[in-house]
Amino acid sequence: MSMYVKPYTRFQRYPAYRLNSVESDIHVPLDVILDGDSYLIEMIVPGLDPEDLEIEIVENNVIVEGQFDEAEEDQKYLRKERPTGKFRRVVRLPKLLDTEKTEANLQKGILSLRVPVAEEALPKTIKVKAQ
Repeated sequence: MSMYVKPYTRFQRYPAYRLNSVESDIHVPLDVILDGDSYLIEMIVPGLDPEDLEIEIVENNVIVEGQFDEAEEDQKYLRKERPTGKFRRVVRLPKLLDTEKTEANLQKGILSLRVPVAEEALPKTIKVKAQ
């Protein structure tokens, strides 16, 4: 019996996070947690300041962009594992998001975004009247 293993490609890496754009080659790990009527996104961004990050919300997509400091070119590295350059992560969530109530916090290298679901996307209860 023969078995074919499809080769790994960069586009198969993060198919759920695409938004008409290519993400960066720098992988910034994140967690997405459903917390009641909001989403909590926690992203590891060591060494970055709040000014180094740009967050944008478009409908049900959260886009986080930033830049890690470039390495000094005159250095002779024996081992280099820290990321350098720009990164971009796009997280597509299942419901429309409320941009006005979104909160962002950066503490100890972890970016925490609390993004509530928009009111129009929440389920509504309709009472039935008797005649």
